[in-house]
Amino acid sequence: MSPVKTWAGLSLDRPRIMGVVNVTPDSFSDGGKFATRDAALRQGERLIAEGADILDIGGESTRPGARPVSPQEEQDRILPVLEAGLPVPLSIDTRHPETMRAAHQGFGAQIWNDVTALTHSPDSFQTAIDLNVCLCLMHMQGQPQTMQANPTYDDVVADVTASLINQATALTQAGKAPQDICLDVGIGFGKTLSHNLQLLKHLDQFTALPFAHLLGVSRKSFIDKAMVSAGRGAVRAEARLPGSLAAAVLAYERGCRLFRVHDVAATRQALEIAHQVIMK
Repeated sequence: MSPVKTWAGLSLDRPRIMGVVNVTPDSFSDGGKFATRDAALRQGERLIAEGADILDIGGESTRPGARPVSPQEEQDRILPVLEAGLPVPLSIDTRHPETMRAAHQGFGAQIWNDVTALTHSPDSFQTAIDLNVCLCLMHMQGQPQTMQANPTYDDVVADVTASLINQATALTQAGKAPQDICLDVGIGFGKTLSHNLQLLKHLDQFTALPFAHLLGVSRKSFIDKAMVSAGRGAVRAEARLPGSLAAAVLAYERGCRLFRVHDVAATRQALEIAHQVIMK
C-alpha cells in the first residue's frame, strides 16, 4: 500500500476541504457578497464551523473575462482579513508574488495557491523557493481575459500532466520538498466541456503522481454546459451544488483528497459518505 500523502501539515488519509473566501466584487459565484473585511471574516468563520480545514483567501477574480487588479489593490482587499487571525491554515489565492510575500511575512499565511503555476511574474518561481510556504500549482491555458476563447490541446490529459510535472520537478530540483507541492488540473481554466470531462475521467493519472492533488469544481460553468448539452437547460452558479458534489465524489474515488469549495457543509457530508464506503 502506498504511504499516505501529506500537504500543508495535513494528513491526506481522508477528505480535506479548502473553503473559498472571495474578497472581491466580481467573482463568478458570489461576487460582492464578501467584499468587505467584516463580511469576509463572517464567511470564513461560517466555513470553519462547517468543517473547512483550510481557507483560501482571494482578492482578484480569475473568472473568464475578469478585470485584472494590481498587487496593491489585491493586498488592500485581503490583508485586513488576514490580520484577524482566523484559526485554520490560510491559503492565498494570488498570481502576484508581492501579495504572497506580504501575506506570509506580515501574517504568517502558509499556502500559495497560484492559478498560473508560478508563471505570471518573473519573480514568482524564486519567491516560492525563498518563502517557507506550501504551494498549489494550477494549470491554466492562456489568461483569464481570453482563456475560454478557443482552448485547444493535442491531448488534454497528457498536455496538462506534462505542464504540471515540469513545474513541480523544477521546484523540487531547486530544493522544494515534494510534500509542499500540490497540483490542480485547472477545471474551467482554458478548457472546453470535453476537456474538463476528460480530465475528471482520468484524474487517477494525476493523483498517482508523488504530489497532493487539489480539485476545484465548485459551482463551475462546466456543470451548466454539461446540463445544456444534455438538453436539461441552463443552470446558474448558485444552483450547481448537485453537479459540484457529483464531481467531488467521483474525484475522491479517483484518489483526490483536497477540494476547493464554496459549499463546505454539503461537500463535507458527501465526501464523508464516499470515504466511509471506500474505506470499508
